[in-house]
Amino acid sequence: MPTTWSRSPEEFHKIYIANTDAFYRIGSSSLAPELDDFMTRCALSLWSRAGSITQRHVDMANQIYSRNRPQPSWLLWNLTSSVCNEDGFLPPVFFWNLAESDAKRGSDTSRIFIRMLTNIMLYIAAADDDVSMAEAEYITECTDRLTAICDTTGVRRANTGLNPLDFVTSSAPSFTDKHMNMTQGQGGGEAAAMTAKAEQEKPDFDELMAQLDSLVGLVDVKKDVKNLINLVKVRKLRQDNGLPVPPMSLHMVFMGNPGTGKTTVARLISGLYASIGVLSKGQLVEVDRSGLVAGYVGQTALKTQEVIKSALGGVLFIDEAYSLSSGGDNDFGREAIETLLKAMEDHRDDLIVIVAGYDEPMEGFLSSNPGLESRFNKYFYFPDYTGEQLMSIFRAQCDKNGYKLTEPAEQSALELFNRLYEERDDNFGNGRDVRNFFEKMVVRQSNRVVTLEDPDKETLMEVLPEDLIEESAPDQE
Repeated sequence: MPTTWSRSPEEFHKIYIANTDAFYRIGSSSLAPELDDFMTRCALSLWSRAGSITQRHVDMANQIYSRNRPQPSWLLWNLTSSVCNEDGFLPPVFFWNLAESDAKRGSDTSRIFIRMLTNIMLYIAAADDDVSMAEAEYITECTDRLTAICDTTGVRRANTGLNPLDFVTSSAPSFTDKHMNMTQGQGGGEAAAMTAKAEQEKPDFDELMAQLDSLVGLVDVKKDVKNLINLVKVRKLRQDNGLPVPPMSLHMVFMGNPGTGKTTVARLISGLYASIGVLSKGQLVEVDRSGLVAGYVGQTALKTQEVIKSALGGVLFIDEAYSLSSGGDNDFGREAIETLLKAMEDHRDDLIVIVAGYDEPMEGFLSSNPGLESRFNKYFYFPDYTGEQLMSIFRAQCDKNGYKLTEPAEQSALELFNRLYEERDDNFGNGRDVRNFFEKMVVRQSNRVVTLEDPDKETLMEVLPEDLIEESAPDQE
């Protein structure tokens, strides 16, 4: 028998009012009619991706109206017709106006609106009987398109000091009220101080998402991570409201060559999961075979258990995981795998394991044990960086460390990275090659500058073509 959302439509209305009122304190209440219509269309599109629209959805849609506005009255066929006429997500005109106003005034109302929209849609997604990736993907599509408008118009990154979960309000007080009470020391006492300290220690969701967005390339990986985060948020909302959720493994497989950002993304995921309450700590513990396998019978299990213990509450990242199964039936790596599988079951609520490595060896690793195949069902593919992307990474390294490429040096470096990508082989190191190239460039530039008499600041920063490797690939001398 289907399980219904534990909150009544009227209770959902209180959630909607609390969130929208908080936004109106920053924006303008004159947006209420447009906002209500926009949110209704978003709800319909979201539900349509999970299946048909039911009377339950109609009742929920009738509760999407702002304070002091009359309650709408929809018929099922009206809603169905509206959904059929929707062709993907279309950003509303009022949001463009918000973003342009923010860009002129140096404010961030439009980015705060995106957070509000996201959290209302998470409640909407949690309202039906299904928790689907299609719904999570739609939420990602909405937020990505709105964020792109902010980026295009030059809206500054929101820096309100608020945890995104504060934007999800389940009762009358808005997130603004809660934040003001906390910062002004009201209703605090020792318990409030401890809560505030715990919140401050949590990884910052917005900052981590900004870091994810700033990574060079990895377009599909970024989208997959956002979809997964949205799906997990919806599941957590359902759990918090006493609703069952289908079993779901959060363990992942990262496939790709070295230097493609796998460890970086794993670290961001661990922090993101901690920020939304899926993991209790959010640390990343990185190991390879040598960190799990011992040289004597019985020691491998103990060694692996110690590593697992250090990773509880966070993510255990196993690089070149296929090496655990490559030594034959009598290899101690098999013992490490069995120990891992048991821990993944025993600590499934507070441990995530990510295994990483080259594509083909990883496929062999996962097929080597039925338990591995059943526990790892989320695959992330990390492609090689193109020449342009390698150049972007190199340019960022220069900017971060105070080096400035001259125009001829910029062109020479781009040609080198294009050639490196086109002639890549099994030893291609992607971002690692860029780091090596940068370090060698620093040495060459220093050797050149030290011969100059009293170089000024600009000269100390300047990178010339001769500071780069001239004929050989960046990872060779």
